[in-house]
Amino acid sequence: MSRRLPVYLLLDTSSSMQGEPIEQVKTGVDMLVSSLRSDPYALETAYLSVITFDTKAKAAVPLTALIDFQAPDIRANGLTSLGEALSLVRSQAQSEVSTGSDGSKGDWRPMVFIMTDGLPTDDFDKGLSDFQQHKWGIVIGCAVNDADTDTLKRIAGEGVVQLNTADEQAMAAFFKWVTASVSTSSKSVETTGKQEITINELPDPPSEIQLV
Repeated sequence: MSRRLPVYLLLDTSSSMQGEPIEQVKTGVDMLVSSLRSDPYALETAYLSVITFDTKAKAAVPLTALIDFQAPDIRANGLTSLGEALSLVRSQAQSEVSTGSDGSKGDWRPMVFIMTDGLPTDDFDKGLSDFQQHKWGIVIGCAVNDADTDTLKRIAGEGVVQLNTADEQAMAAFFKWVTASVSTSSKSVETTGKQEITINELPDPPSEIQLV
């Protein structure tokens, strides 16, 4: 079995995302999947999981091959359990991502993209501690509207971007950038055997997205 490139999307589905923002997230996930399916490198290598977090964090889609991926029914309500989502993605990665043995190298380090529009309402420090116990590839935090970028920097370091609006154009730009980033990483691991692990090695973000 070839080495997989796991991609985890952590999506805020709290009540503040109701209306157009959550609809744009659903559209963005659909676009991401359809675009990556047309990329031969991504189709061969990338596996996608969606974790949603509101009052509870949930693995809406476990790590799945792109060809088999079915978009979840995402609805917005409740609070913002970002800490729980960080704990969950770590436990999911522990069970889903192969670390290799007997001379095989296992899967590539997972890419993690986190989108939120608010402050955590749960035990964020515990979640962050759990998250930091796993070896990740690139981690990107996306702050929508007035989300707290300092919180995201504690997770993603320099890999924090901001959308000033949750409108159709900005959301589409973000998901296109995620798509391009996964495509770039897929091609790199397939053709060079090296993984992009800093934000500087990813495609430049479009104008709708500011690096924080």
